[in-house]
Amino acid sequence: MENHSPLSAARLKYQPKLAKSLRDGVLGVATQKGEKTQSIKDQEAIAKLFPKTYGAPIISFASGKSEVPARVLNVGVVLSGGQAPGGHNVIAGIFDGIKSVHKDSKLFGFKNGPSGLENGDYIDITSEYMDQYRNTGGFDIIGSGRTKLEKTEQFDRCIEVAKKHNLSAIVIIGGDDSNTNAAVLAEYFAQKEVACSVVGCPKTIDGDLKNGHIEISFGFDTAAKTYSNLIANISRDANSAKKYWHFIKLMGRSASHIGLEAALQTHPNICLISEEVAARKMTLKQIVNEMSDVVEMRANAGKNFGVALIPEGLVEFIPEMKTLISQLNDNLAHHADEVEKAENKVEVVCKYIEKSEAELLKSLPAAIQNQLLLDRDPHGNVQVSLIETEKLLIELVKKELKSRSTFKGKFSAQNHFFGYEGRCALPSNFDADYSYGLGFSAAVLAQNNLTGYMAAISNLSAGSEGWKAGGVPTSMMMNMERRHGEDKPVIQKALVDLEGGPFKAFAEKRKLWAETESYRHPGSIQYFGPTEICDQISLTLALESK
Repeated sequence: MENHSPLSAARLKYQPKLAKSLRDGVLGVATQKGEKTQSIKDQEAIAKLFPKTYGAPIISFASGKSEVPARVLNVGVVLSGGQAPGGHNVIAGIFDGIKSVHKDSKLFGFKNGPSGLENGDYIDITSEYMDQYRNTGGFDIIGSGRTKLEKTEQFDRCIEVAKKHNLSAIVIIGGDDSNTNAAVLAEYFAQKEVACSVVGCPKTIDGDLKNGHIEISFGFDTAAKTYSNLIANISRDANSAKKYWHFIKLMGRSASHIGLEAALQTHPNICLISEEVAARKMTLKQIVNEMSDVVEMRANAGKNFGVALIPEGLVEFIPEMKTLISQLNDNLAHHADEVEKAENKVEVVCKYIEKSEAELLKSLPAAIQNQLLLDRDPHGNVQVSLIETEKLLIELVKKELKSRSTFKGKFSAQNHFFGYEGRCALPSNFDADYSYGLGFSAAVLAQNNLTGYMAAISNLSAGSEGWKAGGVPTSMMMNMERRHGEDKPVIQKALVDLEGGPFKAFAEKRKLWAETESYRHPGSIQYFGPTEICDQISLTLALESK
């Protein structure tokens, strides 16, 4: 225990709360089937790609008796993609679930992501090993990775591994892409008549894996609370020193859920929501002007300080920037060698893109130009997390204020990026309970030979007493999207709903927050104490449930 602080040692002993239907063990769960389902879009195309698993019913769990007799379950588990608080508890839920079916059930932890499954690289997760990781953050129990399972030869290697270890099920814990891969693998196994279920669990701190059946992904609650505590500390510092603007970039490439939740928790003076920027078709200059208006308004009141929240993926939501990035992605792929060798890379690139985009690129600070021209990710796209959007906005706001004869104040800014700080925090009670329940639900799906499903728990705002556990066919969450020049089935990402309760609550208050120091201080995550403090849900979830 020498590596454990008093808090982490105490967390190891925490027993997560379960939905009522799961409290008598996996054999004490009766499954109930709903109506036949269909995908949210592109039904004909999705059905053609998933002939064996498409149309499966939603499964709900109830207290009762399993229709499948007890047997030894051999289950493999994979952590896929970026870390999220609660991953270890999903594995703990699977472990406890299959052990409740039969004491000789075995859990194989495939190491370092899907590649571990493909190559048969695993560790045997024993009770002693599992107990070291309960209620802890991170994915270090078996490691994670971003290998995509998408080729026939990869699927065939997975089949060899499944047969070698007599696997009853494989559980893939990941985000939208990882769960899409899980669904594709499930379909392939079904077509090859491999008696091994493939089940997914919804993970991502970004909060963009959600829909009518998946209310939130695990990890979002803890990450948002972790960032909110840091933002609140900075807000108090700003209000104490009264001389700095703090521009804070937050995780969330594809959606602004983290930024919106943090704004609701901390009441910053400015918070940009990418989805609103796209809906309003705002230019970069418009964004800078509106931010500068707030800075000037506060300066006129003698307040040369403030806090601004900026979503990580903002640049891809600004229409003109999105077009520029798209053209850069296409042209860098074809002229990479020429650009790499050039002394003036910007001049070379501008030969191959439209005039308006070339002018935009040249207008950006040199550092941002270089970041836009960096090596692409494995998908051929710009690495948005490497673009220092917060620094870009600081430079452009500074330039805009300098051009205004009406601005008589001072503008001195600090920049921050909160990303990794939230991915491996000790999970909140909500995430510890929720992720454990997801793992236990995955064990129920495995026991009942159900494949192509994602473990799901709904009615989350009602507390564990009101939680409803079950499984949702992954194919019903899919649509077709263009990837690498091909139409691919993918789980549709959930963007911030500008007509939803969380955004409306934010929009109603942001003018007041801009003008005043209404900073809210949620404090650090509390693990012990009154339920209303240590078991509180995110404000996003609370507002969406109303």
